[in-house]
Amino acid sequence: MSPPLKLYNTLTRTKDIFAPLDPKNLRMYVCGPTVYDYAHIGNARPIIVFDVLYRLLRHIYGEKHVRYVRNITDVDDKINARAAEQGISIRELTEKTNEVFQADVKALGCLEPTVQPRATEHIAEMIAIITRLIESGHAYAADGHVLFDVPSMKDYGRLSRRSLDEMLAGARVDVAPYKRGDMDFVLWKPSKENEPGWDSPWGRGRPGWHIECSAMSWKHLGETFDIHGGGIDLVFPHHENEIAQSRCAFHTGVMANVWMHNGFLQVEGEKMSKSLGNFVTIHELLHTEKFGGRKWPGEVLRLAMLRTHYRQPIDWTVKALEEAEKTLIRWQKYVVRNEVVVVHEPFLESLADDLNTSDAIAEMHKLTSVGVIAGFSMSGHAKFATPEAIMESAGRLRFCLQILGLESIADRAWNVTTVGNEVSAKIEAHITARNAARSAKNWAESDRIRDELLAMGVALKDNKDGTTTWEVRR
Repeated sequence: MSPPLKLYNTLTRTKDIFAPLDPKNLRMYVCGPTVYDYAHIGNARPIIVFDVLYRLLRHIYGEKHVRYVRNITDVDDKINARAAEQGISIRELTEKTNEVFQADVKALGCLEPTVQPRATEHIAEMIAIITRLIESGHAYAADGHVLFDVPSMKDYGRLSRRSLDEMLAGARVDVAPYKRGDMDFVLWKPSKENEPGWDSPWGRGRPGWHIECSAMSWKHLGETFDIHGGGIDLVFPHHENEIAQSRCAFHTGVMANVWMHNGFLQVEGEKMSKSLGNFVTIHELLHTEKFGGRKWPGEVLRLAMLRTHYRQPIDWTVKALEEAEKTLIRWQKYVVRNEVVVVHEPFLESLADDLNTSDAIAEMHKLTSVGVIAGFSMSGHAKFATPEAIMESAGRLRFCLQILGLESIADRAWNVTTVGNEVSAKIEAHITARNAARSAKNWAESDRIRDELLAMGVALKDNKDGTTTWEVRR
């Protein structure tokens, strides 16, 4: 039996036991990318965090009973500007960027959501919600625009709990003669000839950003659903305005019962920005040597992200990636020994406590104190336990890896470019000693060192000049 799941709710500012509206139809919506450029590493955090939550929910309630929607925003002013800058069509830009995004998040070990709706395929639903809002007195048409009338909603601002002055500053209010109030925000706006547009009761135009998520969540999850997730930067104005639109259109007390937000990410102690030269995309981390002078496996990026609790800020550093890599190499030594999966209750208890991945990972480290530690103990020698104990701990670790989305490490061939410096130095020291033994024709010592390395999972590649290359493998 799974432990009770407790989640922190931004709406209530409390951590409570999660109770789904319908355990047979649990529904979660997470804001996805605006596909005008490659997703940066900060964008990866909610994708990874809520993928872990998705996996946990599937474990608790069953795969068939969890519906996960993550949208794709493919109509936006940033998209229009970038397409014009590159001299390509908007569709060409969004298709290319989305294709890269899908490949990147797959490399990060993320499952595909149940549905990945595109904004441009839900214009009819947006128009329907806007029409409802006008008819109920919560929106008005003016000069080709339609705006939400913020004062018409008495408890607007309940999610962010900001003062009026803070909300005005955070919303970056546009001054326009057709607006009734400074806080009113756009639901629909007119399109120029060179901009994407759709026919509507208010003329040819395109939707505002906030209405897109209200429409897509309504279409695929209903008027009210269980969990809405995203980055902390989306609390205001995006999520606040989603709530306003959906609640006022459907006359509901809430849009989602639980609102979850991950913390900010900075790079090497500084806010990530192109002006500082520390702006890094997922694609660059996976395929170029921009960060730390090398490419990084997706599993390393994922574990580095999960080592910090999702609500806390995270500092993205080369050192953190190296440490995550060492951990993965050590874990691989366990899981390659068998394919048995055993539920590990202490791990689940940690994860069920508001997705506490840092504590859950600590439980995984405890598992690797049993059995063979791949020769990377303080003494530099392998530790052994009974075969039964090794199999038990390996099965439990494999279960933990599956829930965290790291199960693919069992099949990865870690080599000299993906082994941490400390581990690599130990292996190289063994190889140096073996080459010395070979030069002295001490074949017994040479074979002993070779066998010790093999027990660590390190395979040597010899030639006439001695050992020149090696790899960590199954």
